[in-house]
Amino acid sequence: MRGDFKEPARPRPDLVIGREELFAAAREQLSGGGSLLVHGPAGIGKSTVLRALAAESAESAHTVLRCSATESESHLPFLALTDLLGLVVDTVSDRLPAPQRTALESALTGRGESTLQRDGLALRLAVLSVLRALAARGPVLIVADDLQWLDPASAELLGFAARRLGEMPVRMLCAVRTDTDPPDQQHDRYLRASPSNTLAVRLNPLSRAQTAELLGHRGHTGLSRSTVRDIHRTSGGNPLFALELGRALAESPTRPSPGEPLPVPTSLRALVLSRLEMLSAEARRTLLVASAGARPTVALLHAAGRKDAEAETAHAASLGLLATERETPGIRFAHPLISAALYAEAGAAERRAAHVALSTAASDPIERARHLALATTGTDPQVAARLGEAAAAARDRGAPSVAAGLGLLAARHTPVDAEPGPDERRLQAAEDALTAGESDLARDIARDALRRVTAPADRVRAWMVVIDAAGQAMAEVDAVFPQALADAGDDPRLLALVRYQLAWRALLVEGEMTKGREEAAIAAQLAARAGDRPTELLALGFQAQMETLMGHPGAPATIQRALREPQDPRVACDHNGAGAVRFRWLIMGDQLAEARTTITALLREVRRRGMVESELHFLRGLAETELRSGHCGRALDLARESLRLARDTGIGEAATAMFTSLAEAAGGDVDRALALAREAVDRAEEDGDLVYLSRALGALGHAQLVAGDSVAVVRSLRRVRELEERLGITDPARGRWHGDLAEALVRIGEPVEAQDVIDATRARALRLGRESVLAVLDRAEALVRAARGEHGPAVRQLTAAQDRLGKLGYGLEEARAAYALAEVRTLPQALGLTRTGATPVPGPTSYDEATRLFRRCRALPWLRRVETAAATATAAVTGPAPAAPAPAALDGLAATERQVAALVMEGATNREIAARLFISVKTVEATLTRVYRKLGIRSRVDIVRLAARHRNG
Repeated sequence: MRGDFKEPARPRPDLVIGREELFAAAREQLSGGGSLLVHGPAGIGKSTVLRALAAESAESAHTVLRCSATESESHLPFLALTDLLGLVVDTVSDRLPAPQRTALESALTGRGESTLQRDGLALRLAVLSVLRALAARGPVLIVADDLQWLDPASAELLGFAARRLGEMPVRMLCAVRTDTDPPDQQHDRYLRASPSNTLAVRLNPLSRAQTAELLGHRGHTGLSRSTVRDIHRTSGGNPLFALELGRALAESPTRPSPGEPLPVPTSLRALVLSRLEMLSAEARRTLLVASAGARPTVALLHAAGRKDAEAETAHAASLGLLATERETPGIRFAHPLISAALYAEAGAAERRAAHVALSTAASDPIERARHLALATTGTDPQVAARLGEAAAAARDRGAPSVAAGLGLLAARHTPVDAEPGPDERRLQAAEDALTAGESDLARDIARDALRRVTAPADRVRAWMVVIDAAGQAMAEVDAVFPQALADAGDDPRLLALVRYQLAWRALLVEGEMTKGREEAAIAAQLAARAGDRPTELLALGFQAQMETLMGHPGAPATIQRALREPQDPRVACDHNGAGAVRFRWLIMGDQLAEARTTITALLREVRRRGMVESELHFLRGLAETELRSGHCGRALDLARESLRLARDTGIGEAATAMFTSLAEAAGGDVDRALALAREAVDRAEEDGDLVYLSRALGALGHAQLVAGDSVAVVRSLRRVRELEERLGITDPARGRWHGDLAEALVRIGEPVEAQDVIDATRARALRLGRESVLAVLDRAEALVRAARGEHGPAVRQLTAAQDRLGKLGYGLEEARAAYALAEVRTLPQALGLTRTGATPVPGPTSYDEATRLFRRCRALPWLRRVETAAATATAAVTGPAPAAPAPAALDGLAATERQVAALVMEGATNREIAARLFISVKTVEATLTRVYRKLGIRSRVDIVRLAARHRNG
């Protein structure tokens, strides 16, 4: 504890990972004078969060009082109270009545015989009096960690005072441990001993992506994504457990074999297994068998020879080792780490015995094969064969990740001279890992195989895995291609595989669509000659994709070739297959309903097959379809789901961030849209991927448009225009940025360049029949006309564009046309228009149509823009409103509410307010809601009126 202590500046945000929403809620609570109780299980990060929040909150406190209890000292009376008040009590003791002062000094120094029983009332009143005296000097912040270990006397005194703080400027920031199951009610007794305005916040587990970020931040940067997945699963998202598991892996000389749990360090074993000593030896063996099983049940344990399974698992549940499952017959450990620690604690012979029992008891043949492998040492062709069959079964079930693990086990038990050999099994496992989205595991397996295999077919197969695992960062494996070509020799089947990858290289590394199309055509011819229909279909799909983007007249014919029978079932639903190319053709041709049907069917099939990369692509495709249709909420949900998948797998993060930015700008948070777009731009530039760089810049320009930064829009989209000209992309339906650029050019006073963009784009759109693009260009051209003073033609053109977009099913673009129409009609200067002699003609319906359409789309950022524009137009015409509340009414607002209201009066947007006050946009919105309620108003319009009235005296 330190009295009158000022914390250093706000800590770096990377010290606390994955707690953004919690911090926003906590900051709002504390800034409003409230208190906070953070709770959660051991290791979840309560102390870390408490330290960060305390560092921020201490900046506005005159006195900071601290205590942090420990279990070993919890029996010492008044110890926490001494930590809190020991250094400050002398500064206010003269203000205490003598009985209170004597009782408190005795408790704090231990020189008397003060007890709660003897001096209870005097001590309680003394603590309250000290806090009142300190609060009279300035705000007080009490920071108390590990409340569960507070000595009972201190806890009673602190609770007594907390319940009686009333309106005193005293905030409490506390943390307490609560178990994982059940979390409810455990913190209630601590909440009852807190001030009445205390908010209880539970810390939840980290996601897999957040766990990966945490491990990387702490130096565990060499872990594969599959290993991070295992760490996340075993730790249950607990930060402390994850870091300890990462440390144990780093210190372990060997990595765990496929199918085996992670090594659990002694520190964690002691933490979670201390209650095992209360179980009998037989009960511990029963739990070991359960920990070795994939989905243990009492029936499975019986079949594995554990006769007293019911009583033993019931006893374990009473000790908190197992969670009670009333609705299902399954056995679930209270935390995944308990299962892993049990397995790690057992000896090798005990583990093998558990797997032997389960190899006959399990009902699933895949599980039986896995347990047989883990119970067997050395090579065994029969075991390897059974594992190979199990891997094939898992593949057919749509579980490629399971198939990869079984394949690696099969390779371990396969003799060197067997057929198929161990390396062939490993290569199949690598391909399964690729399908499952575990690119780094696939790459490592293939690289390892290349050190041994000599057959050209095996080597080319391994090279293909290495190239595919690189994803968009194909430049990183550029040196692979000459080696792959050399290994392929003159074999047309192998050459077709390499040429197909060279087509992708031409696009992603060189930015040459024409060359990519030519390489794909060569690959298709070679594959047809070799009778390799799957590779031929993939090559035709790529060729069709390039021709579509280039506006090539041969695109429809190539698509038809790719759709001809015979079809390969797996390629048909691949994200580079003909089905995906057909979807792209449909959505670029404004056939939204058919595009939705197509992409939904593709998504369903790849999910059934466990094709993770294709699932990611089709999630984005469905989100794009919903966004075009004006279903912004649905699009945002799908985009965020795809982003979570991309973060978890490391696949397509730049492309997914780019598209999620578009969805956020339409229906979510503009700040997040800007951040995601900038991330996509940075990644594309790092990878040297010019194709996705143009898409990312397009997304950035759109987010900047929604944010109202027209200068930045022009800067971003001019780069897109240059890039697409260089890449040979001529179809304007690909990026659809042209209307945004033209609108932004009008707003910054460049109508001539805007018309040039419109004319050039219109010529291409007319040739390709892109009706929605033409309608958007008409919307932009109407703004150019309005800028030139052609008000009547501008209104008519906007009205027609809105009607066409509505008929085509482009709900969001229709709403944007209505918004532009309202701006032109009511406030031309908002668009940078200078119509001579023009007078705004506002009315009750000026923005009503745009508001209705944006609300129907759930386009929240656009609704905010309409609200601000309507308020500005109304204030410009009507001036101050007599019904608005007087400025003195702001005196009744809390500090944060006054700050937000004042910034709104200055004309600041929610995003600008959030940046200036270091809070989230959501917090600004919630604060404004309270301001409206307290002032008896309904919108920003009334706040603008209030500002106008204040200015006019």
